[in-house]
Amino acid sequence: QVQLVESGGGLVQPGGSLRLSCAASGMIFSIYAMTWYRQAPGKQRELVARITSSGSTAYTDSVKGRFTISRDNAKNTVYLQMNSLKPEDTAVYYCNVLKLGADYWGQGTKVTVSS
Repeated sequence: QVQLVESGGGLVQPGGSLRLSCAASGMIFSIYAMTWYRQAPGKQRELVARITSSGSTAYTDSVKGRFTISRDNAKNTVYLQMNSLKPEDTAVYYCNVLKLGADYWGQGTKVTVSS
């Protein structure tokens, strides 16, 4: 049974930084692409960043240059380093994996950017 557990969210001032973590279990972590999504209040869930099994990364335009996705296969964990945070980054952030045609999601971790 795939399980994804996010952590690291919180309240941060504009311009600040946070690092989100997503610990995975129940899967061979190293062979799957991992994705971070976010959902702001009243908005649809959107893809933020993705990292493939080989380490290639992709980002939505609004976070390029500010966010960095990485993975540690030894720890079965994917990270999202978020710098220069803006109020519009406020959202619940979710970790996702697509495994054998099925989507798996974590419970989400809330990020609030406010002064």
